[in-house]
Order: sequence, then structure tokens, then C-alpha cells
Amino acid sequence: MNRNEGNVIRSWLKVILVVALTGILTHFLPFSSFFRNVDTLVHELSHALATLALSGKVNVIHLYWDQSGVTQSSFPSNWMAIPISLAGYIGSALFALLLFALYAKRYERAGLIVVTVLAAIAVVLFVRNGYGIIWCVGFAAVSALVAYLAPPWLRNGYYMLIAFICLVESVVSPFIILFASLYNPSSAGDAANLAQATHVPALIWCLVFAAISLLCAKVSTSLLFKRGFGKEQKTLAQ
Repeated sequence: MNRNEGNVIRSWLKVILVVALTGILTHFLPFSSFFRNVDTLVHELSHALATLALSGKVNVIHLYWDQSGVTQSSFPSNWMAIPISLAGYIGSALFALLLFALYAKRYERAGLIVVTVLAAIAVVLFVRNGYGIIWCVGFAAVSALVAYLAPPWLRNGYYMLIAFICLVESVVSPFIILFASLYNPSSAGDAANLAQATHVPALIWCLVFAAISLLCAKVSTSLLFKRGFGKEQKTLAQ
């Protein structure tokens, strides 16, 4: 094994270690299930954004207590189901990467403003079920208070909780539907929709989602170690 191969293996081991440890730790934190809906929100909003970009109509978004969600939309052409279905898992993976990119630049407050605005937009325009409305309002309020009133150590810790949860969920979710596709392809969510639209097996689409999420996780992890921990963060005004 040459040095380059060794570096590649070590970098992927870091990704696996970070995702595994943070996944375990965040599941033991009080109220962690509440915050895991951040990834669900981003996933469903990604579907909604893709729908609107293709001149479709977003009818409603529902968010549920078990971190599941659904976006009901309509669009003029059948082929549009492909990019709309792709947007969910890819959007989640890219959003996790965005959070770590902001962390690397010490813009934690800006990141909290972003998640606050997303939750506010969602509840005003799309989310209509009871739990989803309560969650969006509660999450937006907590995030805004932390962004502007919390001391730096708390703001940084809260931000990293959100970032790590998004990272873990963006990696784990594609593998959940990957396993589902092995015994019941029709239950593989977005991958099943893509299989119906393209006649490419759901398993293949699950592998695509998993590969993209792992690649984003790898870049996110490199940004995390590049920045390090506990350093002073910048404010949005800077």
C-alpha cells in the first residue's frame, strides 16, 4: 500500500468514526429526536424547491414526530418527477456540507440564521399539519434566541449539535432506504419513485444517494478537522 492509498483509507475511516460516534452521542442527548427533524425539514424543502424551480406547485408539507415527512406537489410533466425525487437526499447532504463550510469560516451565527429562516418559510408557506407547525415555530424560536442572545460557547455548541445531526441523518437515511430496497423496493421512498419514473431499480438510486451523502460527509469531516474545536466564531456582521 502506498502513501496515497493510506491517506485515502485514513480519511474514510475518519468519516466513519465521526458519523458513528456523533450518531451514538446525539441519540443519547435529551430532546435529540426533536432536533433530528431539521434534516427532515431540509429534505422536504429540497423537494419543494425543485418543484417550484420546474414551475410545479407545492400543495403541502407534513412533518411528523418520528422524523418522517412528506411533500405533496403537482407538476406538468412526468419527467419532472426525476429531479424532484433526486432533490431530497441530495439537498440534505449538501445542506450538511454547507453547515460545516460555515463552521470552517466561523460563521455559526449565520448558519443559525439560515436554519431559522428555513423553518419560518416552511411554516408560513408549506407546512400544514399540527405537529409540523408546532415544530417549525418552536425550532425557529429556539434557534433565533440562541443565535442572538446565547453566550458564544452555547451558540457554538448548539450549532454543532444541529450540524452533526444533519450530517448523521444525511448519511444514515440513504442506507435505511437501501436496506428497504433489498426486500421491498416499493417502500424505498424517493428511490422507489425514481425507479417508477426511470425503470432503473430502486437499489441503484439508493446507491447513488449513499455515494453522494458519503462524499459530502467526507468533505464535511475535512472541514471540521481543518477548523478544529473551541475557537472563537465570527458574527454575521463581520
